[in-house]
Amino acid sequence: MVDAITVLAVALLVGGVVGTLIPLVPGGALSLAGVYLYWWHSGFTEPGTLALVVFTLLGVLTLLTEFFGGAISARFGGASWGTTAIAAVVGIVLMVITGPLGLLAGLFGTVFALEFARNGDVDHGVRSAAFATVGILASTAVQALLTATILFGFLVVLLL
Repeated sequence: MVDAITVLAVALLVGGVVGTLIPLVPGGALSLAGVYLYWWHSGFTEPGTLALVVFTLLGVLTLLTEFFGGAISARFGGASWGTTAIAAVVGIVLMVITGPLGLLAGLFGTVFALEFARNGDVDHGVRSAAFATVGILASTAVQALLTATILFGFLVVLLL
């Protein structure tokens, strides 16, 4: 028999997958909330210890990817930490005002402008900006895959 807590836990897990596609919605945290809500509701017996550890590691990896994926890729593209931090703030502000395209445009434009100002090299600015922008998109894809894995694994454990 399915009860309200189980439905809520699964809804949180589904929300976790959807949340990875929406900026500033912590998909990994929602997924973990669903898993731990169900674990609490089951009297700390389901899912089992191994499954709980795996789900927790996947959730933490999702959160780390969310917070650091774009910054790491910007660094690989040659951007400074300062540029990356400023670009993140500008991107978030523009995302709130204009949506996801504002995030991408703000991130790309800020990284390009600051790296060009720092080095005077157009190619370096474009390369750094491209890496940062692709990194944000790639980290979103990785987050979606990780939270979908948590959801699928949870449903398998739930139904077995």
